[in-house]
Amino acid sequence: MINKNRDSFTFGLRGRARGFTLIELLVVIAIIATIAAFAVPALTSALTKGQMTGTMNSARQMYLAGYQMALDGSTNSDANLAWPGDYASGVATLADYCGKLVANDYLKVGDLPKLLSAPGASCTVTGADPNATPAPTSLTLTGKSALKVYKVKDTDASNTLFAASANYTYNKDLAAANAPYGDKGFIVVHKGGDAIVLRKNNATAAAGYGDDEAKFQAAVGVLPGGATTEGSGTALTNP
Repeated sequence: MINKNRDSFTFGLRGRARGFTLIELLVVIAIIATIAAFAVPALTSALTKGQMTGTMNSARQMYLAGYQMALDGSTNSDANLAWPGDYASGVATLADYCGKLVANDYLKVGDLPKLLSAPGASCTVTGADPNATPAPTSLTLTGKSALKVYKVKDTDASNTLFAASANYTYNKDLAAANAPYGDKGFIVVHKGGDAIVLRKNNATAAAGYGDDEAKFQAAVGVLPGGATTEGSGTALTNP
């Protein structure tokens, strides 16, 4: 004998199990859609933050190689080992500077694609055999570098920008079309060695610091030689 209560809630006509109604299915779908609407942006943000942290670590590895080379040059009075802006000639592009780092064994050719690439910005090295002995002195970078390196000099202050993600132009708003990371944030590494991931509103003195240049420079840094605008005189040419 079928229990009446069970029959009224579970079974329809002729004792068959009752399925979900259309309204019940729509309610379930609406709940799932609502949860997804909250979860997807959070997951995307976490993924981007993780990728930016990886790019920051790459920029810091580039800095450590450059710092060690400049330190060795200062210690040994070797003008061939210097900060990017201290070369009298022959170092105008990022490829030129990378050639110095590789030729003097501070980086390997095989390190460069990894250090200079990020989502949306893939950089490759051509014109050089990574297994060559001695190391090649002339490199060609193709594609898009995720990092830009500034023409830092030994006389520059410790908060001078050594490197930044390529989507950032000093004291300019981030643009969604610029790789890597568009307007989601940017990375800077200072001559003193500290590296940081910054947000969209940190990109300019006006947006994040109430037009207070001192606060902006304290957070983001300064350009080489006291420059106030970024151009060919402040950064190595990128591929």
